[in-house]
Amino acid sequence: MLSADENHGGAPPYTLWQMVLYMLRLGSLGFGGPVALVGYMHRDLVEARGWVSEADYKEGLALAQLAPGPLAAQLGIYMGYVHYRIMGATLAGLAFVLPSFLMVVALGWAYTRFGGLSWMQAVFYGVGAAVIGIIAISARKLTMKSVGKDKLLWAIYLLLAVVTVVTESEIAWLFIASGVLVWLLRAPPKWLAKGSLPAVGLAQAPALPALLAGADVGVLTQIAVFFAKAGAFVFGSGLAIVPFLYGGVVTEHHWLSDKQFVDAVAVAMITPGPVVITVGFIGYLVAGLPGATVAALATFIPCYLFTILPAPYFKKYGKLPGVLAFVDGITAAAIGAITGSVIVIARRSIVDVPTALIALVTIVLLLKYKKLQEPVVIAAAAAAGLLIYPMLH
Repeated sequence: MLSADENHGGAPPYTLWQMVLYMLRLGSLGFGGPVALVGYMHRDLVEARGWVSEADYKEGLALAQLAPGPLAAQLGIYMGYVHYRIMGATLAGLAFVLPSFLMVVALGWAYTRFGGLSWMQAVFYGVGAAVIGIIAISARKLTMKSVGKDKLLWAIYLLLAVVTVVTESEIAWLFIASGVLVWLLRAPPKWLAKGSLPAVGLAQAPALPALLAGADVGVLTQIAVFFAKAGAFVFGSGLAIVPFLYGGVVTEHHWLSDKQFVDAVAVAMITPGPVVITVGFIGYLVAGLPGATVAALATFIPCYLFTILPAPYFKKYGKLPGVLAFVDGITAAAIGAITGSVIVIARRSIVDVPTALIALVTIVLLLKYKKLQEPVVIAAAAAAGLLIYPMLH
């Protein structure tokens, strides 16, 4: 057993394996997407068990918002890091992601083997529509919490929403530019007053994703490069990866059809754990188990590194005005992309009156009954699909 960090008051009130078991349980039963998963960690680790202090939790949440990658997965990694450092972060991250990865691989196998059967199509007919309602509610919650009444953040939010709808993809450098803009306007560094703004880095940012696109190489290499890009450039919650994935998987590489992509998002919503685990399902559809494994590793390794490498310094510098301003800008951009992705995906999922009604009912139920769990809604939507789809097709 590793010793606890001395800066946290000696030995922690839990063992490393207790944290690992908790993350396994959360990864196996934690439905509801990134907002819910982040809330579960606060409720369980801070309030109920007292394993992690409020200050450590807030620092982890701020770092997860600042760094690219899925919000809930990064916070889980940081929770393991708090007392048990690299080993804790590694084991907690693996425990959190592994259950849902195994589930999406199993679903990927079933989808490819039985995807032509009417019952599978019927289930996703209903679930795909409900997913639109769930993402819409999540986008609303994130907008109200993070953007608020701030006019500058609203301008960034609306810009990214429109760009996402128009391009049907996520433009990674706009996230960085949004953070830099808010930083320069609200907490300008001293060198800015001297007129020495280093514009070269920003000027080159739009070309960076293009440089990572790769040449004509094997499918697994293409998968590794693309999903590493997703893990390294996508900011915000796990839902923020949806428009980015659509642009690459459907529009650029043509690995999946529109319907298959919507089904992949639906799989992510009906399984527990991080929403971003949909990359495993997509990888499986493209190249089987090797594709699923490569896609998941390529996506999560960057977010793992972006969590553990800056963690020792974040406590010292995380509250600086410039860092906080940068976080605000990136968060507003990420939520704007999420909102835009609702419209993009809705075009593919809302195909007739019944699917429109399923999406609308999902939104109404989640707004009216705050404690209603998403898995219950998904199960009801699947049942509705099984009843309605055969009558229409």
